[in-house]
Amino acid sequence: MVTALGCRCCGGNDFLPVVDLGQLPLANRLPRTAEEIEARYPLAAVACRTCRLVQLTHAVPPALVFADYPYFSSYSSSWVEHARRYAESATGKLGLTAASRVIEVASNDGYLLRHFQAQGIPMLGIEPSDTVAAAATAAGIPTRVQFFGRHTALSLHAEGLTADLLVANNVLAHVPDLHDFVAGLAVLLAPQGVATLEFPHLLRLVADVQFDTIYHEHYSYFSLLAAERVLSTHGLAVFDVEQLPTHGGSLRLWVQHRTASHPQGAGLARLREDERLAGLHTDAFYENFSRQVAGCMAGLRTYLTQARQDGRRVAAYGAAAKGATLLGCCGAGPDTIAFVADLNPAKQGRFLPGTGIPIVSPEHLMAAQPDDVLILPWNLAREISGQLAGIRAWGGRLMVPLPDVQVLP
Repeated sequence: MVTALGCRCCGGNDFLPVVDLGQLPLANRLPRTAEEIEARYPLAAVACRTCRLVQLTHAVPPALVFADYPYFSSYSSSWVEHARRYAESATGKLGLTAASRVIEVASNDGYLLRHFQAQGIPMLGIEPSDTVAAAATAAGIPTRVQFFGRHTALSLHAEGLTADLLVANNVLAHVPDLHDFVAGLAVLLAPQGVATLEFPHLLRLVADVQFDTIYHEHYSYFSLLAAERVLSTHGLAVFDVEQLPTHGGSLRLWVQHRTASHPQGAGLARLREDERLAGLHTDAFYENFSRQVAGCMAGLRTYLTQARQDGRRVAAYGAAAKGATLLGCCGAGPDTIAFVADLNPAKQGRFLPGTGIPIVSPEHLMAAQPDDVLILPWNLAREISGQLAGIRAWGGRLMVPLPDVQVLP
């Protein structure tokens, strides 16, 4: 428990409760049968009053979280396009060449590194899940199957490997030992190298009631305020920041050694001030979140009850972890949501955790012609609504569940 061990960032023990979602199974551990008994773990988040890092109270060991991991980044075309734009931008901004090296931590199936490979820039992926790492290797992306931390970084450094660009996108939240991970970044980053870190912005999570992004593999939830504190402990400094639309609102931090010489970008001071004005350093910012979450869940339950009474058949699209949190919290099951369709064959034929809802192919969805389709990965609603535009031919509705249940135009 974090309350016994202290804050993952500063070691403090003064915590403000943010939300308690009860006991839920691992959101990316997909049962193979509806009868499979799933281990459940506490899912509650607190904010450290000292450094303002929001974090889970219970840490499930990463070896359990990332075993048989079914998330493959390449199945989202918009995410692959996001990666392509980033690779081109970073190459130009940093002047990367065939003499440079890019290393990505949590490189998944090679969705990002392939864009550097196409430019002839040497690269290496580090990925703890053997399932997705195998896909990267099969695609010709050199990948080490390892959890990343100081020990892994020292081992790579001993081989003569350092990074001119060190990429850590959507991974900082996934590590229970923050200081070990960030210490590894500092070891592996070349003296004038740059690290980029992307993560969903805590400001947006709270302001937009994105509670479904809280699940066991996200041990921490970051603001710029909290991220700068943990980075500075290891001699790293943010010199620029971008605000991105991905994952409902994310930050991309551009990070260097404190002794490096990259100039500070104008957005950094502006974002610090935005967070100060929003009150992220105060208790008041967090105190109403739990009530807002309860309101969102009540709204979804009301919709599902009414749809059943009206004889509307409801299905869902996207067997994402956020969907498992949302539907698990709301007590949804196959009696209210017939199935969830997903493009990823590794998920099809299995079940959404904690719900007993079967996962099927998109072709199954189109053949079944449900009345309503809830898009669970609402952050990809534009991409998915384009893929599913055909459901309107039979009068079907595309919907998003948060922050309120809404019918898409």
